[in-house]
Amino acid sequence: MSFRQFIATYFNNHAESKDQHWNVKLQSRYYKTNKERAMTAIEHMLQKNGDFEINAISNEHGEISVNKTKGKKAFIVATVVMVRPFRTAVDFSVTSESIFPFDFGYSTKLIQTLYTHLDSELPVLDKH
Repeated sequence: MSFRQFIATYFNNHAESKDQHWNVKLQSRYYKTNKERAMTAIEHMLQKNGDFEINAISNEHGEISVNKTKGKKAFIVATVVMVRPFRTAVDFSVTSESIFPFDFGYSTKLIQTLYTHLDSELPVLDKH
């Protein structure tokens, strides 16, 4: 991790996963499922955990917006894209709420935690 990447991780209040992310833990995850099942799995995962409150679900756009209401507050957008049959990508975007303009890596850790829970719900595929 370069100095610039360290600053971007720990002195920022926003993190998001994407396909070509420099941090391997924040790269898009692919699951062997379809879009509807992935959306349902994310919705159930968030409902089971009492820390989250779902704001809106858009099946047409493949997005779920969520507020983390317990502990450190955050706004989360989960994006689900079916690349091809039974190959679905899931990305998260997290913005933490704080009086400071940085969260010391909390948003990054929250994405990793969400992926860990989702990995136990859906079959994971390798990136390629």
